[in-house]
Amino acid sequence: MRSPLIPEMATQEVQLNETLAHLKTESETLKSKLEEERAKLHDVELHQVAEKVEGLGQFVMKTRRTLKGHGNKVLCMDWCKDKRRIVSSSQDGKVIVWDAFTTNKEHAVTMPCTWVMACAYAPSGCAVACGGLDNKCSVYPLSLDKNENLAAKKKSVAMHTNYLSACSFTNSDMQILTSSGDGTCALWDVESGQLLQSFHGHAADVLCLDLAPSETGNTFVSGGCDKKANVWDMRSGQCIQSFETHESDINSVRYYPSGDAFASGSDDATCRLYDLRADREVAIYSKESIIFGVSSVDFSLSGRLLFGGYNDYTINVWDVLKGTRVSILFGHENRVSTLRVSPDGTAFCTGSWDHTLRIWA
Repeated sequence: MRSPLIPEMATQEVQLNETLAHLKTESETLKSKLEEERAKLHDVELHQVAEKVEGLGQFVMKTRRTLKGHGNKVLCMDWCKDKRRIVSSSQDGKVIVWDAFTTNKEHAVTMPCTWVMACAYAPSGCAVACGGLDNKCSVYPLSLDKNENLAAKKKSVAMHTNYLSACSFTNSDMQILTSSGDGTCALWDVESGQLLQSFHGHAADVLCLDLAPSETGNTFVSGGCDKKANVWDMRSGQCIQSFETHESDINSVRYYPSGDAFASGSDDATCRLYDLRADREVAIYSKESIIFGVSSVDFSLSGRLLFGGYNDYTINVWDVLKGTRVSILFGHENRVSTLRVSPDGTAFCTGSWDHTLRIWA
């Protein structure tokens, strides 16, 4: 005699599958409803609003300094608040602190691993943080004594379960924000190495992050291999906004100077601008002739220009309002991996797989 339980279990399974299918369609319907609501607000394009704004003239920007000393691909760089010093990290395992005016090397540290993918200057200018394939973020205090062994004073702050992709100090030297290939971002206390907050919401490697510009800004934006850019509340650990319009990995995110928008650069060969108050993408910076990915983006101090470092060795300069390219800069002999505008806005620095950094103005 057959057990009476079998048809019952089968019915339960059918019901469960039906419920799942129903929930799936419901979530899809809600998603499209959200998109419809977003589209209703999408009444005008940014370049249409900016039609009456005067165009920008021609730019003459060229390489003013070349920093040579890395033995392999430069992967990351950051400016010191003093507008003069630069920290850079490389695939050769070295982290170098430079004087951008004189091109002198002021400090050099050899990390225990190669592929140092992230580095950052502390707001005080008295320390640098870095990490990469060691899954850690280490902080090195800098001293005036050039001969001092920095490695002896190294402090391991953050531990991830996969490579460190980016790091940034918050408004003080006391806290550091990291993103990792393990799909998370995290906030750490530098002194104790304690995890203060973790941020879960990306479905793949997180590749980049940027802190909101204001002193009180308790938000940051991150981008990753799931093609998503997420905005986070640092205190609650919650994702408060999410944007998914890129067609490939997001390699770089950067806040607009006012903090009301951010730009992203992706392997899909476009840069995009997202307005946080309108909660949507407002501009795409692309050309038919540009087919290589964007590794790094940054705004000019006024926010009118967007600089993008590309994998075809060039830097494209975009008019943020009009959406047009105003300049293209040549000089590097391999892909541009990192780009940052100096704190006073008078120059910007790029790092490249050609082993060099260049200062442009």
